[in-house]
Amino acid sequence: MPRIVHEEAYDGVREKAERLGLLGLIDQVRSILTGFTLLVEERKDANGAAALRKMIDSGFEATAGWSKQVTGSADWTKRKTVNGTTLCIQVEVQVSARSDSLIRDVIHLRDSLERGELDIGIVVVSSNRLGLFLTDRVPKLSDALRTVKEARAEDLPFLVIAIEHDGAGPPLPKQRKRKG
Repeated sequence: MPRIVHEEAYDGVREKAERLGLLGLIDQVRSILTGFTLLVEERKDANGAAALRKMIDSGFEATAGWSKQVTGSADWTKRKTVNGTTLCIQVEVQVSARSDSLIRDVIHLRDSLERGELDIGIVVVSSNRLGLFLTDRVPKLSDALRTVKEARAEDLPFLVIAIEHDGAGPPLPKQRKRKG
């Protein structure tokens, strides 16, 4: 199972999750991120990041209540109603795009938080080590931490989660590039 090797919590996100009764949803995200086997060829750029993204998305799809969002919003959303109040967590999974896409995802979450549409935002990235073995320019933990700072989102309830693979194995398949 992949391991969560780092969590960076901003602006009292853990305390807010506990107060609002959202710790179970955060634990659910952790379970999804660690609920499959992730072996990679431990060689620079040897693995297709899109294959990892599909594995993670499959976990969200198989877990009740998570909805996949369209472009312009967070990747995954789950709402919980407590005493008539709807609470919301959104997750951006940033393991397969270019690292410069990360700023857009953090801004989506920041804007949703500022509009009151969600209560906690989560960004999922590869660890710095795993990122070396995925296709070139995939965002890693160090990129995510820098991006949160550059987006001036450190004072919002964000959680950055970095995952690392189980160990060495065959390479994850790469996507074929389109011709034309």
